[in-house]
This record gives sequence, C-alpha cells and structure tokens, in this order.
Amino acid sequence: MTSRSRIAAQVVSDFFGAYRRHDIEAMVEKCTDNADFSYVPFELWGKQRVLRGDGKVRTIGKVIWTGLINSFPNLFNEVHSVDANEHGDVVVTCDIGGTQQIAWALAAPQGKKFREPHLFLFHVDESGLIDKVKAYWNNAGINTQLGHLEVD
Repeated sequence: MTSRSRIAAQVVSDFFGAYRRHDIEAMVEKCTDNADFSYVPFELWGKQRVLRGDGKVRTIGKVIWTGLINSFPNLFNEVHSVDANEHGDVVVTCDIGGTQQIAWALAAPQGKKFREPHLFLFHVDESGLIDKVKAYWNNAGINTQLGHLEVD
C-alpha cells in the first residue's frame, strides 16, 4: 500500500467513524467544500417533483444524513472492507441499519429495523479530503424490511 492509498483509506475510515458517532459536522469536515455527492438509489417522489440523492455533500448529503439519523436514532454502519489505490480511489463495503422511529422518505414509522449491504465509492484528493462520495444499495430491500411497499 502506498502512502497516498494509506492516507485515503484512513480519511474514509475516519469518515465512517464520525458516521457511527452521528457527527455529521465531522463527516462534512472530511470533505472538500465542493465535494460531489450521489446516493444512486435515493429518490423521493412528490406530487410535482422528484428529489434525487445527487448534488454536493454540504447540501443534499448533509440533509440526507441528518434525516437518516433523525429517523433512525440508533443508525449504525459496520464496515467490512476499505480498499484504496494510489490515485485516491477508495471502495468500502459495509452494512447500514437501524430502527425507524419517525417517517423516512415515504415510509411511515412502524418501529421496524433494517440492515442492508452498501457499496461506497470515494475519491480523496491530494490534500487528504474527500471530493466524491457515491453509494449503492438495494432500496427495495430496505423498504421491505421497514414494511413499506409501494404500489403504482
């Protein structure tokens, strides 16, 4: 492992440590001011618009993380692997879960739990800050565990 890959892996590991502590400000501080954010499966359909999980960490990312922690006060992440390369790319596999206490997106709170595998792709720049966050998961799996089934 090169010095750059070790630094990138440590920055991302620290990010997940802050996430476990529910310290959103510390998560954001690990990122550049203009860091890209994409939670690919995230969509919230309203009557006249669709909110997607794409934008910047300091805007949409911070809002989504705050909403998750508010809705799932015992939200956790269990990191299984952190793999980094000399270009600052970092891949993380983890499980994220918790018990729903208040509404999340369109899912009404039923006190149910979820635990779902996630894949995160990060990029850490030369200054040691995250400038890209992208995540994938099975949204239908989470909704099923929470008892929220949508019918068109």
